[in-house]
Amino acid sequence: MPSSARSFPDTPTTDDAFLGVGSPVNDKPLRYNQTMTNPNKPLFWRDSRMPHVELRKVDDGRKVCYAPHSHTHWSLGAITEGESTFRYRHDQYHINAGNLVLMNPDWVHACNPIDDQPWAYLMLYVDADWLTRLRYAAALLEAPRWQDIPTAVIADPAWYEGYCRMAACLLDPQRDLLDKQTEVVEYLSALMHELAGQPAQPLPKAPASLRELAAYLDDHAAEEISLDDLCDRLGYSPGHLIRAFKQHFGLTPHAYLINRRIQLGQSELKRGTPIAEAALNAGFTDQPHFQRTFKRLVAATPNQYRQALLNQQIDAAGGEQYRQGSVDRDQYRGTVDIAAQEGTSVDPAPQRQPADGQIEQGKDDDLL
Repeated sequence: MPSSARSFPDTPTTDDAFLGVGSPVNDKPLRYNQTMTNPNKPLFWRDSRMPHVELRKVDDGRKVCYAPHSHTHWSLGAITEGESTFRYRHDQYHINAGNLVLMNPDWVHACNPIDDQPWAYLMLYVDADWLTRLRYAAALLEAPRWQDIPTAVIADPAWYEGYCRMAACLLDPQRDLLDKQTEVVEYLSALMHELAGQPAQPLPKAPASLRELAAYLDDHAAEEISLDDLCDRLGYSPGHLIRAFKQHFGLTPHAYLINRRIQLGQSELKRGTPIAEAALNAGFTDQPHFQRTFKRLVAATPNQYRQALLNQQIDAAGGEQYRQGSVDRDQYRGTVDIAAQEGTSVDPAPQRQPADGQIEQGKDDDLL
């Protein structure tokens, strides 16, 4: 387990209140302004100027349930309230508030609530190529190739508090771009140094034929593929193919294909593609099927996920106005609160060009 990171002080800051995390001093939860969002719905932060990171925030995770899945990026999460289960490859952990969880690219995992008990979390998704370059530039890798990180859970309060301050910086519309970039690089660099040198535990290497089959599914994820076609490519029986593939990749060929399709859908939604079009581009024949599958694997609707991009616009425009004094801050916040509750959009400055990196609630013509 990593040792305490002394570069991150133990005392709480006002950033903790922004996140709604517990105070290490009095152990009473400090609350983020939850009137900005429905606590039962996930909030996604993205900024096109920082395309290598994305943050997810969930205030009430009792209804947030994941099917086993994987990501192409590296993930780092913080449990901010309550407790949950964490399934990671073949292991299962019981995690609590104050724990960090780490997930390597393509490692199958799932976090889920325990008996409908309240829990909340933050999850940072980091582009694996960007993180590889960061580690290589710091002389933590011998070559600029991804190397899995064996640590699955960190229980050190200092690393948790540092993570929460980094996340609060990203979520705060008053913090500028350089500040956010610095927070991310400093924290992840320090953590990578702390984790360096631990013996890697790579996934058992799959036979070349199965690796080729996985690559085929990656390249043709949006196409119709039958089990017969896959068996013909390898000369396996259906039962043997399913068992062998799951043994090495953690998912059946069908589940692997669906996981890749959802990743394609996420990429489309982040580019602002309408949901119906994103569904077709990702290989789904209809939007309802895409929506159901997306929610099962991402624990959010496509609209909620896409809104992080659409909703960066309103708060940026309005926020700039109230900083300049042309809109009363409380009045603006109240207007956004109402919009968030009603699922509508409000823009106090329709003539102003939107900026990146902000969060708000907005309107979408597609289904919720």
